Formats: sequence, structure tokens, C-alpha cells
Amino acid sequence: MIIELDMYSSIRTRYLKGESIRSIARCLKISRPTVKKYCEGATHPEVRKTYQREPDIITHDINFFIVSCFKQDEDENLRKQKHTAKKIYDRLVSEKHFTGSYSSIRTAVRNLKTERTVPPQSSVPLSYAPGEAVQIDWGEATVYLDGQKTKVHTFCGRLCYSCDIFVQAYKAANEESFLEAQQYMFDFFGGIPRRLIFDNAKVAVKEGFGLYAKPQDKYLSFSSHYAVSLDFCNPASGNEKSLVENLVGYSRRNFLVPVPRAGDMEELNRKLWDACISYRNNHKVENRQNPVNVMYQEEVKWLNAIPKYRFDTSKTTIAKVDDFSTVRYEKNNYSVPTKYLRKNVTVKGYANSICILHEGSEVVTYSRQYGSGKTQYRLEHYIDLLERKPRSISNARPVKETLTKELLEWGNQLPGGNKEMVKLLRLCVDYGEARILAIKHLIPSQIVPTVDMVRTYLNEPVNSSVIYFINEIDVTRTDLKKYDEKYGVANQ
Repeated sequence: MIIELDMYSSIRTRYLKGESIRSIARCLKISRPTVKKYCEGATHPEVRKTYQREPDIITHDINFFIVSCFKQDEDENLRKQKHTAKKIYDRLVSEKHFTGSYSSIRTAVRNLKTERTVPPQSSVPLSYAPGEAVQIDWGEATVYLDGQKTKVHTFCGRLCYSCDIFVQAYKAANEESFLEAQQYMFDFFGGIPRRLIFDNAKVAVKEGFGLYAKPQDKYLSFSSHYAVSLDFCNPASGNEKSLVENLVGYSRRNFLVPVPRAGDMEELNRKLWDACISYRNNHKVENRQNPVNVMYQEEVKWLNAIPKYRFDTSKTTIAKVDDFSTVRYEKNNYSVPTKYLRKNVTVKGYANSICILHEGSEVVTYSRQYGSGKTQYRLEHYIDLLERKPRSISNARPVKETLTKELLEWGNQLPGGNKEMVKLLRLCVDYGEARILAIKHLIPSQIVPTVDMVRTYLNEPVNSSVIYFINEIDVTRTDLKKYDEKYGVANQ
């Protein structure tokens, strides 16, 4: 019999006051077994006994047969050819003369599988020694670069012992950015951990996964130089690098909100670098005994030293300068001086820059362009050619795409035509466009400008090279009278 709580309270109160079970049952009009059940507080009316009834038909032999089917599947290791509950039921009927229902076998199969299977959400608590490992990963975010909304890739690294962090942004998650980011990470941490944990992204792995992953040739060379072992995770196993998985979201919410505005990637990364230093100095991870900075100072002593030679992280190719004095690299073009026309040059593509060399000497460096069909020109590369071919100046792309509209319109007012315009461009190359425009604003608007007029503003007074002595030097005067008398000068 199930009683209400007020009845249960009366039974307990009366019994504690010394009233007998018979009297309580008679007064409350309930049975004596019910009073006996609840009077001593051995149970409670809200406690319900769990109903659990095993089918009599599912015997130990039946369970053993089901488990043997599981073992056969494990031995064969064929993902698409495994026993289903229906197949086990059919075998029981034909081989064991089973007379029970299919639903009872289906329930037994489900229960036995649950007992033998580890839930995929389960995680093992991990512990790392100082300097043992670092976890790395990529994330994505949106920022404003030079006023333009731009999608960037954030490289995140986290030391496993101290939880110190490193975050840097790149325009692309390619191999050059991947290797360069790790170099900067080692610089930021002040040393190199013994093990690096990453997933199976193509930027690092050319085939396989987990224990069977084969790293890319460049990455293998990089890891050999820095003496760090590579540990790749299993597919879809973010729990194997949960520290850095959390950092990807944390950095996006805390370092990139509100959406940052920067002139270029270098400025943005300086802000992220400062944010990481602030995290190190002020943050304490939940459930950690000490702040990040205290644990980092302990861990940095165990990090391996950074080698003296800095590994070249660039993607290097040999390219030929075309007839337009440009070099093609990764679907984009970059200009070089015309003297390198039709010569082979070396192009080194870094994460955010392009360096062009000829016979080991640096020719020019550009900010790297991503996408396709873009060309970067520099006026100084074409000024000699324009002096030889001044008639092309009005349609020359290196002129139209490097100078401001204001300067071009002002140059068209020069009385000498194209030749005078070329002279003005030479002054822009030598002194900079900003200074030439500043001179334009000094010349009265009613005066027709000339290049010679611009030169007069550029010619600054030269300091005199005469040296003045503070004290006079004493010179002994010589009497020349005897000389004059000897040669008869005095008589003339």
C-alpha cells in the first residue's frame, strides 16, 4: 500500500511517542503491515522499487551465443559484414531451436553491446610534464584590414603543462604560414617542447592518420631541425588536443571581439602578441593550483634551446622574368627592374611576403598577394624604360597603378608634354610622391608649373664648407727690404 506524506508523518510521530502498531493501525484505519513498514523509517513513501525483470527465455547459454557472435565480428574485422540482432535471432532459431520472441533477443543484444562498448564521449584525464608537449590548431575569424572586412586564419598553440598560449593571424593556412607560425611560437615561448600534437590536416600530413600518418617532406625537415617529435591525432578526435581546441574559441571571443581594425597583418599580429603576453601575466586556468605565469616560469626551464640557424620556411621556386619585367608566383605577378628582363630569378614565398633574389642578392620584397590575377608594380622598376619611351606614359600601368590621381592630373598640365611628365616621375622616384605633392600645394594655382620650378623647391641651401677657427694663428712677419734692394725693386 502506498500512503501519502501526511499519513507517513502521523505514523512516524505516533510510533516515536510510544504508541503501539496495533493502536496506530486502528486509529489511522490502515493495516498493521503498512504501519510496521514505515514506523521505524526504514523506507519512505516516495521510494519506488525499480522494476527489473529478465525474460526467462534469455538463459546464460543464449547470452554466451550472442557474445560469441560479437567475437566473430571482431576477428573478421569487416565493417560492413557484422551480425545484426535479426541475424543472431535467426541463427538461434536454426541452431539452438530458440522459441522466444525476436524483441527479447533484440533487447539482449542491445544490453550486451552496451556492456562491451566504451561511450565515445568518455575522456581520460591527462597530465603532462613541464616541457613535454605543445598542442597546435587552426581557427578562423573576421577582421578589418585597411578598412576592408577580411577573413583570416588564426594559428593557436598551447603548452600542455603551463597552459601558456600563442595566437597569430595569417591570410592563408598554407605550409609557409604553418611553419612560420611555429617558428614564432618557439620564439614566444623561449624554447621548444619535446613533442608537438596536431591533427591530420594536409598542411602537415601527406597520407595516413594518427600513428600511421606520414608528415609532409618540408614539415619532416622542419621538425628534424628543431628536434621535436610529431604526434598526430586520430580523425575526429578533438578530445586528444582539447587544450588548444578550447583556445581557438577563447581567443576568438576575447582577442577578436569587438572586431579589430588594423592597417595590415603585421599590426594585427602585434596586437595578438600583446594579448598573449597579457594572458600569461594575468590569467589563471580553472582547477589549476597556480596562475599561468608561475607554471610557465617553471616550464620554460625544461624547454629545449632554439637552434642558431633559422629554418627557411618559404616556398621557393625559380621563375623567368617576362617581357613586361614581371615575375609570376602563385597566380600573381610582381615587377622587378628591367635589367633582369628574361633572366631567371629565385622567388621565396613567405606567409605574408614575397622576396625575389638574383644570384643570391635580394632584388625586391613585396607584401604577398593571395587570390589570382593581381599584379604589383613599382615605378622605380620602369622609370629608365619610360625615359626611353615617353609616349607610353599616358597608358603605362606601372604609372596609373602606383601614383595618385592628383599627381597624374597635375603632371598633365606640364607644358613639355610626355617628356616633362617623365622628368616629374623621376623626381617622384628620387624624392617620393608625398614630397612632390607637398611642393604642388606651395605653387600658386595661377602659375603654370614646370619641372624646373619643382627642382628649385627641392634644392635646399647647402651649408658652407669653410672652417672658421676661434683663435687667430700667429704668423711671423718677414722684412722684404733687403730682397727689394738686391734685385732693384725699390728703385723702380
